[in-house]
Amino acid sequence: MLNQNRKEILQNAAANHRDSLRRSLQQRIEAARAAGNDDLVRQLEAEASYLRMS
Repeated sequence: MLNQNRKEILQNAAANHRDSLRRSLQQRIEAARAAGNDDLVRQLEAEASYLRMS
């Protein structure tokens, strides 16, 4: 029981962390697009692809 609770807590923490990374990366991509920085957009999209977030 205790191990199951710990496992669920760790899974939730990992999911929350990944969601936070995804939101941050998306905001950075939008800011780069708004600034017209195509090189940075491509770099951030590559990062998203590497992290399997896109």
